[in-house]
Amino acid sequence: MITEKEYIDRNIFFILKSEIRLNILSELNKEPQSIGDIVNKTKMAYSSVSSNMHRLEYYNHVKRVDKKYEINPMTRIFINQIIEFKKSIDVVKNFDTFWYKHDIKYISSESIEDITYLYESKLIETNPVDIYKTHDIIKNQLKQATNIKAVFPYIHPEYPQLIENILKNNGHIELIMNKTIYQGIIYKIDEKLRRDNIKEGNLKITLLNNDLEIYLLICDDTMNLGLFKNDGSYDQNRILNSTSKESIKWANRLFETIKEGVI
Repeated sequence: MITEKEYIDRNIFFILKSEIRLNILSELNKEPQSIGDIVNKTKMAYSSVSSNMHRLEYYNHVKRVDKKYEINPMTRIFINQIIEFKKSIDVVKNFDTFWYKHDIKYISSESIEDITYLYESKLIETNPVDIYKTHDIIKNQLKQATNIKAVFPYIHPEYPQLIENILKNNGHIELIMNKTIYQGIIYKIDEKLRRDNIKEGNLKITLLNNDLEIYLLICDDTMNLGLFKNDGSYDQNRILNSTSKESIKWANRLFETIKEGVI
């Protein structure tokens, strides 16, 4: 008699063994479809889709309803887990220069578990022709932002004016930084503007006693993540940037986790 574990292992192996079957199930996971529908969407050969569909039907992964195929509930659970796992691998593999030789100790275990939320991100890197590319992108976002949350691990001479402009336009700002960076950025903002906005709750600041080796910026509907190298220096040559709702949710959770660890 086959055990439940053997049944699960056998079924997962059967699905993983074929890229064609994975693609078929991924399509059926969206909606019931005919073999022709899947061929048109995936551009796979009709014969390959047809033969694998029949095998999936034989092993009870799909069922035919009229002229379309539907994915079975248990297989839907399998394929969703497989897709999430594959996304996690892709986030690491596609952005390997971002993660490799960088310090991720300030990314919480919960955020690492939800790493697939960064799947639609873009890796932005400087190059010999445009050595200020990452900063210029961040600066343009700050110029247009109404609301920002940020972990600032370093002082940039343009930040005070950019933050002041947001406050002048009735924006909301929440920052996490150490006392040295606070003095280098916040003290350079117009004193009355600074005090009024702190009093009104439009400028919130969480102060650290020690350095925090991570860069995080959430501007309205955009998030940017920067990391420090293993040697302790900030890598200003690359940031992970995204506008997806999932990545914004991920960034906000990380921001709150960092804040909770400070206060």
